[in-house]
Amino acid sequence: MADINPLLPVSSSDGSSNLTGQATCRRPIKVVVSIFFGLLTLGLFAALLIRNNGPVDYVDVHENERGSLASTAFEKAENLKPVSRGPAAGVSEKSNWAFGGDLPDYPWNNSMLSWQRTAFHFQPEKNWMNDPNGPLFYKGWYHFFYQYNPNAPVWGDIVWGHAVSKDLIHWLHLPLAMVADQWYDKNGVWTGSATILHDGKIVMLYTGSTTEGVQVQNLAYPADQYDPLLVHWVKYPRNPVLVPPPGIGPNDFRDPTTAWLTSEGKWRITIGSKINKTGIALVYDTKDFINYEMLDGLLHAVPGTGMWECVDFFPVSETENNGLETSINGHGIKHVVKASLDDDRHDYYAIGTYNDRNGTWIPDRPNIDVGIGLRYDYGIYYAAKTFYDQNKKRRVLWGWIGESDSEAADVKKGWASVQSIPRTILFDKKTGTHLLQWPVEEIDSLRLKGKEFNQVRIQAGSVVPLDIDSATQLDIIAEFKIDSDALDKATGSSDASFDCVTSGGAAERGALGPFGLLVLADERLSEQTPVYFYMTKGSDGNLKTFFCNDQSRSSKASDVDKHIYGSLVPVLRGENLSIRILVDHSIIESFGQGGRTVITSRVYPTKAIHGAAKVFLFNNATELNVTASLKTWQMNSAFIQPYPNL
Repeated sequence: MADINPLLPVSSSDGSSNLTGQATCRRPIKVVVSIFFGLLTLGLFAALLIRNNGPVDYVDVHENERGSLASTAFEKAENLKPVSRGPAAGVSEKSNWAFGGDLPDYPWNNSMLSWQRTAFHFQPEKNWMNDPNGPLFYKGWYHFFYQYNPNAPVWGDIVWGHAVSKDLIHWLHLPLAMVADQWYDKNGVWTGSATILHDGKIVMLYTGSTTEGVQVQNLAYPADQYDPLLVHWVKYPRNPVLVPPPGIGPNDFRDPTTAWLTSEGKWRITIGSKINKTGIALVYDTKDFINYEMLDGLLHAVPGTGMWECVDFFPVSETENNGLETSINGHGIKHVVKASLDDDRHDYYAIGTYNDRNGTWIPDRPNIDVGIGLRYDYGIYYAAKTFYDQNKKRRVLWGWIGESDSEAADVKKGWASVQSIPRTILFDKKTGTHLLQWPVEEIDSLRLKGKEFNQVRIQAGSVVPLDIDSATQLDIIAEFKIDSDALDKATGSSDASFDCVTSGGAAERGALGPFGLLVLADERLSEQTPVYFYMTKGSDGNLKTFFCNDQSRSSKASDVDKHIYGSLVPVLRGENLSIRILVDHSIIESFGQGGRTVITSRVYPTKAIHGAAKVFLFNNATELNVTASLKTWQMNSAFIQPYPNL
């Protein structure tokens, strides 16, 4: 039975479903005017910045000869954009990448397709999934909701799937949490977030697409707050609680965040949107999650970044090694703003300072602002969402890993997309510019047989096989020591303009790279996926280190993505180069330098599968010898099944 008082005191509003109804706006005319002139000012500033300095990707942080942090700006690489299945829907439908349209489907057989299914990443039993929704810890259970098509392995008919876990690794599927059964979400129950109130009750805000295709925000809550499984959900009978404000397009208003408390005791949320090509985050305050007032300004805006989806906002500590509850603010606290850019389907973040009084946020470094700087992940990773895990006092990050094969292959195998291994997320106190992402500690419980390889010398131009029994479910931790004499002797060259994405991949030889590991490789290396470092030395003597993943030879198939991913990774004086790699069939998650730079790839080999998959060390540098030490573990499969008797 539903709680008759699920929230704070209920509004006396008339509950009309007319979309002309609005949240209370403080001086609504002033809102539009202030937004317009604020964006105009930002646009002029951005134009001057680009004119004077050119577009920037992010700042490479390194230690100079005096031991202090120096920085260098680099040009932003051109991004590939996937084709949207239905632009009229006004939401990124998360369809697969385009391959030109003329490539024939590869003749996948059942053995190949069945091998692609993951063993310890979360995914439904069948069909399509995308964005993570409303993760939380409640009464001893981790809850995970997700965008789901119960009818097909392609995007469409989106509802909310639901699963629970005791450890974020082993999962039990529950019945669908919310389905598209009301006028305000008939075209899709889209992305949303959970908030736990003072008294322990839960509210869920989510975006619905109405029968007319308008994006509105809706409220839901558990039918029984005493049920630890939260099986049944009730939609607020007077939904929607928010509709697009004046000046915002009906298809540009989505994905409410977890709420946080202000110093005035109100709850505050932000919602992604855009004005022309400027990505923005709108801000609303509420006392009861039913009535809202829109703040005069914006949380933040960045010209040229397009629609901001799945905005996230959370605090990080500059001093502590634990996560923070979303409402925490004060001395020694920074705040992160993250947006998923609909224009290029990547997740960008920046670290800055939040002003609680007016609900605004300013980046520490404008040249690595949201959408023009750092990314959570430089591979296939999107629509990420964090939650505060009060059980272990950590902030946990979820992210959707899409497919990069053909849609025809997805239909054949009957499923598409998975979720990343949940990651803890912390402020990187050493660089002061990055976040650190790392697989949750519970993943270690899947480790089985382990092997160590100590002080393996890898000569320039060589490949070294590793004696590993099975290489399709692995956890690998590797550290590389560099020949210091070679670093000293190396001179500045054209390598100084190196970029992972535009390079020739692991086959492109330089004086100081590439070197690393070949995973999901067959014995003859006809299929291989290199995960590697590439170092360059400029004419000024400064070293830059890149962390890359090369898919160009990952598969013999013609209908899969084979691009090269990667970016700069900060390496401070005295640090060895380190990698952690999780291999789970068709997924490779790679963490460079303790998680400063992360790359997730989908790989679809035809030969390097089952017992034929191997691992190698390689060094394709011309003037550099490398010593590697590794620990490897076979990984058990996670238990992911329906909850019994439900």
